Amino acid sequence: MSLIIRTHSEDGKVSKALYSPCQRYRYALSREWDATGKKLLFIMLNPSKATELKNDPTIERCERRALALGYGAFTACNLFAFCATDPRDLKKEKEPIGPDNLVEILKAADWADDILCAWGTHGAHMGIGPAIGALLRHNGYNLLHLGLSKDGHPKHPLYIGYQEQPRHWEVT
Repeated sequence: MSLIIRTHSEDGKVSKALYSPCQRYRYALSREWDATGKKLLFIMLNPSKATELKNDPTIERCERRALALGYGAFTACNLFAFCATDPRDLKKEKEPIGPDNLVEILKAADWADDILCAWGTHGAHMGIGPAIGALLRHNGYNLLHLGLSKDGHPKHPLYIGYQEQPRHWEVT
């Protein structure tokens, strides 16, 4: 089955969202305001309420951070593509990763100039955070983070101030 691509353009910004046919999974969400600028990939935990039409607080924060860091576009992918507002719902879902998620993460990684890992401690669920981090590192991608939890997970960007600069992440 084909994935659903939805786009929206407004005020010089192009937004795109990539959904599963059942629309329970969102594989990627992007915003572009400068087609010639550098591109940033955020890899976070799971999609919430943001769409191609509107930001939720996390995507708003990602957009502002990408702008402040001088990027012309960003894409948000997630360890789990299942749309949920509460991370606890991921543990209840039988297939929270989504059948096309890994392929779409790798496509986005190829697209990006930089990859900012930011899934937080819930990335330990199903061992997916460490596995994705190791896969990306093994394939030569340069990974960044905004701080690490005591267990070594890259912190989620929602509550991290803009003064915090991305740092290189050596996945262990």
